[in-house]
Amino acid sequence: MRELTLKMTGITKVYSTEDMETHALRGIDLDIYKGDFVSICGPSGCGKSTLLSLLGLLDMPTTGQYSIGDKEVSQLSLSEAAYIRNEKIGFIFQSFNLIDELSVFDNIALPLRYRRTKVSEKAIEQKVMQCLQIVDMTHRAQHKPNQLSGGQQQRIAIARALVGDPALLLVDEPTGNLDSRNGDTVMEMLQELNANGTTLCMVTHDPRYADMASRKLHLLDGKIIDTQVMKVVA
Repeated sequence: MRELTLKMTGITKVYSTEDMETHALRGIDLDIYKGDFVSICGPSGCGKSTLLSLLGLLDMPTTGQYSIGDKEVSQLSLSEAAYIRNEKIGFIFQSFNLIDELSVFDNIALPLRYRRTKVSEKAIEQKVMQCLQIVDMTHRAQHKPNQLSGGQQQRIAIARALVGDPALLLVDEPTGNLDSRNGDTVMEMLQELNANGTTLCMVTHDPRYADMASRKLHLLDGKIIDTQVMKVVA
């Protein structure tokens, strides 16, 4: 039986002002299992970014239930959400979000240094170098991000996302700032990670990359209107 990584049931997100309400998500039901590669696509304003924010505990739903593993997370405090996010979720952003003042090594080490349970410097070094090896960037450990190309920076961002052994990797338009060659390289890397057991959920506007997933969700007006199984995950 496949292991359930996360489950969303009846998730809504409403943004309210004095004058109006905006319904960003409407009744989202979503199950993601260990080893899945799920892509989310749809037009601008359909709710993709909102859904990714809720999945990553960067925001909380207005109504509905969300559990990661066996833990209900839809009503956590900000501090508790931050701990769960750091321990269970890895992020890869379009804009890389690396800190230029820190070396590549220290950028990748950052999630481990914010762990609730202290991680030794020896363990951090071993894990960072292991992740750098995965993305073929060990030779850049002491460089600063602004000394790297866009494709290299995205590789470092992938290593940082992996360093905490997350249950789920959330990927937001990972090729948006890259040319097609570097974009293809990054996507091949994500496919390989998934083939080795990493669970991924990716927002992308590129249909070629969306079709690489094992399951493709199409969002429109805050609802999942279509789900396509691209390949069966064992």
